Amino acid sequence: MAILSGLAVYFVIWWLVLFAVLPIGLRTQDEDQEVVPGTVASAPTRFRAARIFLTTTVVSALIYGAWYVAGTYFDIGFNDLPVIMPGLEPRG
Repeated sequence: MAILSGLAVYFVIWWLVLFAVLPIGLRTQDEDQEVVPGTVASAPTRFRAARIFLTTTVVSALIYGAWYVAGTYFDIGFNDLPVIMPGLEPRG
């Protein structure tokens, strides 16, 4: 696989994992009873960007590594996935 393709796949994985990691450990202002005037009650009390980005990067690297190993060493690709909708088999 080309380097640019690998980076693109990693970026997509990272972006999807980011949205899964964002709500983990989130404390809202309403939960802490410290709503700042002019903000919504569902706003986070403390946004820990460094922790979220580090967690996202580590989880994404593990997922990408598993995908890379499955494709490179075990030769598992999209054509090896089971057909969910009969009649829409992949061509190839």
